[in-house]
Amino acid sequence: MRRHLERLPADSTGWLAGLRDDCVGKALAMMHEHPGNDWTIETLSANVGLSRSALHECFVRFLDQAPMQYLGNWRMQVAANRLLRSRDTIAGIGMDLGYDSVAAFSRAFKRIVGTRPSQWRRERLATGQSDW
Repeated sequence: MRRHLERLPADSTGWLAGLRDDCVGKALAMMHEHPGNDWTIETLSANVGLSRSALHECFVRFLDQAPMQYLGNWRMQVAANRLLRSRDTIAGIGMDLGYDSVAAFSRAFKRIVGTRPSQWRRERLATGQSDW
């Protein structure tokens, strides 16, 4: 993978190109390692050494989305995986991913995925789908 990253053209965009960028790559690593942290654009930008606006611009350039939008999508990917592969409660998954309540987690899940987490889990398990 490292070789592939090194061979990407300088003007590449996308997740892999973002990983190669020092600041975006560091922010992605932090979000992926600790998706449940109380991340804000302020805390991310301070940790990577950029202003909020500069970090936002870098994310949009490489990933075509804002850092907080990326974080929300990443959290839902983690949630979807846990909904399918564990017996963890929806409340537990939501709390682990940084949501203060089941309602807040359910609203975020529905906004991003299109349905409530309980319904999504039930439908996937009933049909044997193992991905999202």
